[in-house]
Amino acid sequence: MDTDVLIWYLRGNENAKKLLQSKDFCISSITYMELLQGMRNKHELKSFQKMVKSWGIKVIYIDEEISAKALFYMEEYFLSHSMEIADSLIGSTCSRYGLILITANDKHYKVLRDLDMEIFRP
Repeated sequence: MDTDVLIWYLRGNENAKKLLQSKDFCISSITYMELLQGMRNKHELKSFQKMVKSWGIKVIYIDEEISAKALFYMEEYFLSHSMEIADSLIGSTCSRYGLILITANDKHYKVLRDLDMEIFRP
């Protein structure tokens, strides 16, 4: 699950709520960290941590293979497509484990031909 879908959920979007309730999913540690960056206070942080725990969301940590693939993505696509570090790491995590990335930001990932994507529309 990409960060943007979870942000839509946290904002109360009904489509995101339906999607997240209908699927088992995992997130990259990068997604987790991006969400932490958006927390405004300790209450929001605690609520988020509780949600992750109660839903049993698996957090996938970055390993050497994910890092190497993300580095390749950056070398290949930063100059031509403005690939961002977080997107390269999230995309390489999904690619490494053969996972489908659910995202509303498909333009961020469309150059990654080895990545399976499902487009979310809020």
